[in-house]
Amino acid sequence: MEKLWTLFQYLFLGLVQGITEPIPISSSGHLVIFREIFGIEAEGLSFEIFVNFASLLAILVIYREDIIRLIQNSYLYLFKKEEEAKSDFRFIVYLIIATIPVGVIGVLFGEVIGDTLSNPVVVGYTLLITAAAVWIIRNLRGKKNDGDLSTKDAIIVGLAQTAALTPGISRSGATIVASMLVGMKQETALRFSFLLYIPVSVGTTILEVPDLIGSDEFQAMLIPNLIAFITAFIASYFALKWFMGIMARGNLKYFSYYCVVVGLLVILFL
Repeated sequence: MEKLWTLFQYLFLGLVQGITEPIPISSSGHLVIFREIFGIEAEGLSFEIFVNFASLLAILVIYREDIIRLIQNSYLYLFKKEEEAKSDFRFIVYLIIATIPVGVIGVLFGEVIGDTLSNPVVVGYTLLITAAAVWIIRNLRGKKNDGDLSTKDAIIVGLAQTAALTPGISRSGATIVASMLVGMKQETALRFSFLLYIPVSVGTTILEVPDLIGSDEFQAMLIPNLIAFITAFIASYFALKWFMGIMARGNLKYFSYYCVVVGLLVILFL
């Protein structure tokens, strides 16, 4: 019975990660909350990065055509000097620029931030911050397409992403909010946000997951970890597909309402 309960715990954590990663309600914050409520133990930040990698794979599947196009056109621009491919090359450059702030701050302070702020009270307040940010951009309709972005836009979105190192601040929420505040169309903001997730997730995975997989704790819990991984992948895929529809219809305000309710409940009762 104890083993069955453990499997359920990890399946639940994978489901929470998968559903909350693509939408602006903070996956890290929800993992903190549910670990506190149910007393679920996992391998801390390394486990979170492991299931984040499952979400990354789902994003790669959904955006595979965009990724292939960007790579192909960047090659054509760099080596064939085809001017019509320039905008896609610049898009990749802006993704790289936007990755730098969180890369630097994450390497220097990421573990300290995670260890210090991973508690329900902090998450409650940061969810309220996420709610306010999403509320601000709920009715925005930008004009910038992929080819209209600038270095300044990339830096602003990159700086916004660093806020998501704090549990309860949604990464997708922070980057989408910043993208729309600088004038991006909803579709461009969504694409930039989730393609920006790729280098960040790959970097943290390279740094953390090898140590996690090589640990005795991971080996002892191999089946539960794999269950969490598979569940997170499936849930992320369908959650992102659903969120794309929400963005198209402009119903972001409901995520703001949700974060307010959960944030207040966490502050009052945890």
